Amino acid sequence: RVRNSNVKAHIESMRRNFRKLLAAGNIDDARKLVSELDQAMDKAVTKHVFKANTASRVKSRSMIALNKAAGDPEKAPVVKKAKVAKTK
Repeated sequence: RVRNSNVKAHIESMRRNFRKLLAAGNIDDARKLVSELDQAMDKAVTKHVFKANTASRVKSRSMIALNKAAGDPEKAPVVKKAKVAKTK
């Protein structure tokens, strides 16, 4: 229980630092930190601290935010258009 809370706190601090780096526009350091964050999340999943879907969601959102901040249009998320109902 104590180990789990320590791991969660460490990962949350990494996520906070990642968001601060993106806000400051420091893309290179954010790339390094997102790699460390991915490794930490994977290790936390193997130790049953987080579920696999939670780790996947966090990693995906962090990469989307990084690509968006870097201005890479090819790796930006695809926005689906809303379906329009046909009238008779």
